[in-house]
Amino acid sequence: MFEVIVVGCGPTGAMLAAELRLHGVRVLVLAESPGGSLERIVSLHVRSLELMATRGLLDELLARGRRRPVGGIFAAIPAPPPAGMESAYLLGIPQSAVERVLTDHAVALGAQVRTGCAVVGFTQDDTGVDVELADGERVRARYLVGCDGARSTVRKMLGVGFAGEPARNDTLMGELEIGVSPEELATAMAELSRTTRRVSLRPLGDDVYSVIVPAAGVSEDRTRPPTLDDFREQLRAYAGTDFGVHSPRRLTRFGDATRLADRYRVGRVLLAGDAAHIHPPIGGQGLNLGVQDAVALGWKLAAQVDGWAPADLLDTYESERRPVAAAVLDNTRAQTTLLSAEPGAQAVRGLLTELMDIDAVNRRLIEKITAIDLRYDFGPGPDLLGRRLPDLALTEGTLYDRLRGGRGLVLDRTGELTVDGWSDRVDLLADPAAALDVPALLLRPDGHVAWIGTDQRDLDEQLARWFGTR
Repeated sequence: MFEVIVVGCGPTGAMLAAELRLHGVRVLVLAESPGGSLERIVSLHVRSLELMATRGLLDELLARGRRRPVGGIFAAIPAPPPAGMESAYLLGIPQSAVERVLTDHAVALGAQVRTGCAVVGFTQDDTGVDVELADGERVRARYLVGCDGARSTVRKMLGVGFAGEPARNDTLMGELEIGVSPEELATAMAELSRTTRRVSLRPLGDDVYSVIVPAAGVSEDRTRPPTLDDFREQLRAYAGTDFGVHSPRRLTRFGDATRLADRYRVGRVLLAGDAAHIHPPIGGQGLNLGVQDAVALGWKLAAQVDGWAPADLLDTYESERRPVAAAVLDNTRAQTTLLSAEPGAQAVRGLLTELMDIDAVNRRLIEKITAIDLRYDFGPGPDLLGRRLPDLALTEGTLYDRLRGGRGLVLDRTGELTVDGWSDRVDLLADPAAALDVPALLLRPDGHVAWIGTDQRDLDEQLARWFGTR
């Protein structure tokens, strides 16, 4: 019997499968269709790139994408990155490439991936979940996780509410070549920006442009991609010209529905990624939010399967991640409003544009979009408590090199601490030369700081809180 069945092999499902396999969990991934079908360009933000580095995947992803500055990502308000940001770039990359890298990673770790497997039903009891496939086959696991997207079959069958706002507008997004000079384009876009912020033509390199324009209406069939003529017609409607767009590379559409699952867990069934939350892609946060869900859930679910999880550990997946998703939904609502041509929205946009000249404001908004401002509530303590830890220089190598196994880590500059009793789950690294401003800390497998101090008894309490009794 499998221990976990993951439904969906997009970035969230593939990342979750890999995280579970790091802990030896027997995982089956069920994908309704082969991966790699989505050819849209997505953005991997700072926090996601950090997580990829902790799993040894960063170089492969960098080779498949293009680095872009993080400035100007909040509501497309032009602003350079603030001075001294830890990372001044994001990675533009085809979603299919992300899926391929993460799926290959999961399979290399031992996950089983089966395509052409549609889930049509499931039942759960006290010991596991029985899953029924469209061909009549039944498979059983101890837990089931729905990573099957916005129209999640798992969420619907689970009866979990998906409250929020339905799509009111569709937007076309594509990669095309254009038939006008950069100077002509700049003049036209400057004029167009006076009436709408929803049209964008941005160079990607190699004479290819990212083209974004409102659609004619809300599509009833999102499996049907838009056509080149759709782009031409809508560009003429909004800009008075189609800019001679031709030679499409990728064409897609997205809606502005904004919804959040009422619950992330019902018994032995959990939700992650777009199955738990959807929002407009402004700011490029969706894929990142799902991948980060997977890393947050993987070690906790593995601990539950392995039998050492503290009683409430799995419940902290929802209590930590659902507020994060709610905050992302709110910032996309705010950004969407700032794109409106209404006078009030444009007045607020003008004010915010001025405020973003202040480094602290610009930094705060970038950190919000890129998820490096996230601080889980682990109780009173220094500001670093609950936050993610950037990569640090060690005597040998860097911190992220030591996190590839997905285990906890005590980084100790004092040389006086131990992890006796937890060494099967937590590593100890005594390094007095570590580039760390505190004497010692405990990192969870998701990279968040769970304890800071020097007292062994306090450390033991936190080890028990997050990694069970010894």
